[in-house]
Amino acid sequence: MSRFTSTLSKNYILLLTVVFGGFLIFGFSENIKGPALPRMQSELKLDELQVGILLAFNSLGYLLACSFTGWLTRKAGMKLTLLLTFGSMAVSGVCIYFAANYTSLSSAYFLMYVGNGMLEIALAILAARIFIKNTGTMMNLAHFFYGLSSTFAPIIAASLMGVHVFGSALGWRGMYMLMLALSILPMLPGLFAKYAGDEQKHEDRISLKEFARDKIAWLIVVVLSFGVISELAVGGWLVNFLEKAYGWSGDASAKMLSAFFFCFMLARLVLGPVTDKIGYTRSLILLSAFSGLCSVAAIIIGEPGAFLFALAGVGIAPIYPTVMALLAKRYPNNADTAITFTVTLMGIASVIGNLAIGAITEWTKQLFAGSGNSQVSLVAGLQGGYLFIGACALACSVTSIILYRMLRNRNAVL
Repeated sequence: MSRFTSTLSKNYILLLTVVFGGFLIFGFSENIKGPALPRMQSELKLDELQVGILLAFNSLGYLLACSFTGWLTRKAGMKLTLLLTFGSMAVSGVCIYFAANYTSLSSAYFLMYVGNGMLEIALAILAARIFIKNTGTMMNLAHFFYGLSSTFAPIIAASLMGVHVFGSALGWRGMYMLMLALSILPMLPGLFAKYAGDEQKHEDRISLKEFARDKIAWLIVVVLSFGVISELAVGGWLVNFLEKAYGWSGDASAKMLSAFFFCFMLARLVLGPVTDKIGYTRSLILLSAFSGLCSVAAIIIGEPGAFLFALAGVGIAPIYPTVMALLAKRYPNNADTAITFTVTLMGIASVIGNLAIGAITEWTKQLFAGSGNSQVSLVAGLQGGYLFIGACALACSVTSIILYRMLRNRNAVL
């Protein structure tokens, strides 16, 4: 018995290393784009709408991965799925380095997002399998590592782009290749771990078609979609906003983005036990409302209120892991189906969200173009886009209230 306990403990440590290490890599891959996007935009001569299309189109890679990763884990097992995931992310870094134009960059980003989507689904399923007790706390702790790497990703990215190797700067191309090469590291403990849950019988699971009949499942998708659009948009648009609207330097803008992820990181570390205590649905209502109000207030106040952009990270950070904990508790025997369904549809919303932000920014800019001042119209456009980001967080809170009432009527509040 003691030998079994020891083996179980060692295997659990390996699995925790894979989960925590995987989220570290995920944070890097998602959030080094903030400082890099303005440089990409300048070198390839892209307008704001093209940037929005780039992020939206490549989110299709993420969406594609979300649709098949659950199936892949059942057919090939978690170990092979994770090896393919980390490998594809490393290869995408090489492709980004050699991207010569907008089309090739889009293709390389597409591959990276495929890896990101596979990683998100695989880690979520693995976490749901191993975090049986204190689910909210452990889910938030796992996602804390995403926040940890996200906090330092913009600063590291900005610094690396200026590093000279063999007489020339790494730039955004070399930075991407170097950072994504880190994806190889979590593969090592993954090779030696044993993955529970792969042996679950097919008849114990419900199909996606059956799952889609649950109205609660659809509402959870809506809640998560609004929250994630607001969360991910910050990594892609905050640096751009601060540089162009307020004239901040690239380093100063990157530091503000890092401040956002610092708040983001601490919230996931500290607020996990709170979500277990007051309930997942109540937590979603309160935290998303706080984030939305901070983002909207930051725009209304102007540059003196820029710190509120960072403070919004406190509210938005626990949304995703708290929804994952809710899914793990509500659908304990069908977590892979629930996660695949929810995150895949969330991916569609993310594509629409990125397009909407780019389109709203460009439309508002054109609306104010008649003022004759290009800077005024640009700032107005960026403000319009960012107000939409804050509105999504507020919409997450409103839909969470509806979810709470539906669950309460069924005596199933979580």
